[in-house]
Amino acid sequence: MSQENRLEKTNRINLLFAFYERLLTDKQQTFLKYYFHDDFSLGEIAAEFEISRQAVYEHIKRAEQVLENYEEKLGLLSKHEDRNRYLEELRRLPDTGMSEQYKQQFMEIMDRLQGLD
Repeated sequence: MSQENRLEKTNRINLLFAFYERLLTDKQQTFLKYYFHDDFSLGEIAAEFEISRQAVYEHIKRAEQVLENYEEKLGLLSKHEDRNRYLEELRRLPDTGMSEQYKQQFMEIMDRLQGLD
């Protein structure tokens, strides 16, 4: 796996983790935090928990699958990304011809939409 793909995967897992962390077991949460957030190696995690590297790898792989399954069923990350994309599109709309009152209402709604996350 290339460095770019690895970074992309790490970013995705971290985002999924942010949405679904509480749905994981304590062990899954801990291993994912160590591996993806704190950048521990499999060996470092294995030493910390006195288990094999293979066991750590399997726990992490299983937790990744669980996160992807939650995303497939619930789609929270996808909805979050869509909402941000739509908000960006709205921000780029030209404001020519808008009254100040309309502009203010528009920005208040944008702020509320942004605050949903």
